[in-house]
Amino acid sequence: MKEKKTIIDLRGIIKRFYIGKPNELEILHGIDLKVEEGEFLSIVGASGSGKTTMMNIIGILDRPTEGGYLLDGVDVAHAKDRELSLIRNQKIGFVFQTYNLISRTSALRNVELPMLYGGKPRSERTRRAKELLRLVDMEERMSHNPDELSGGQKQRVAIARAMANDPAIILADEPTGALDSGTGRRIMDLFQKLNREQGKTIILITHSQELAEETRRIVTLKDGAIVGERSGSGC
Repeated sequence: MKEKKTIIDLRGIIKRFYIGKPNELEILHGIDLKVEEGEFLSIVGASGSGKTTMMNIIGILDRPTEGGYLLDGVDVAHAKDRELSLIRNQKIGFVFQTYNLISRTSALRNVELPMLYGGKPRSERTRRAKELLRLVDMEERMSHNPDELSGGQKQRVAIARAMANDPAIILADEPTGALDSGTGRRIMDLFQKLNREQGKTIILITHSQELAEETRRIVTLKDGAIVGERSGSGC
């Protein structure tokens, strides 16, 4: 059996804001976390636990104040900004609670956008975007703008966009938070499918223990520190 490699390796991650000022604030207090390729993992915690700060560091949207971070073997804690932008574009797909779609742009063009930044030719972008919209059952709505779509449809477009450059990792921040339970169920089923059939490493950031239970591993964050780890029913 092939040994799975570690794709995310956080070592002693500390994050402070307002450094050197009287109101200096430490949000993360020495986070150690390893994630294997192909894992479906949830990071769960109450509001203010440090989840968003941790997500921003995992997604290299922000840098740690101290500590090391290897993403697929690359030391991203000390990489240059240009290198980080390229890694973000190629290695990580983001799914947000608020969808973050471009409003006056069709679903098709929204999905094409990461590939445009990645330098892919237009014909390849269009072909891939249509393929991904079919995957998330949105092919019949590909010419519609976001304001013509329901919340669940917007989130499916957002997931297709996250998959555009075939990233190794999908980072989902409260992806069902703005949806009703039935629509949220479809979104979680889609994540399960991407993990099972395409081997995507999926990290779900959530305050919901119920959603976390559907992942294979649950990491609990409290006051900026990991206070527990256990298996979920998705294992």
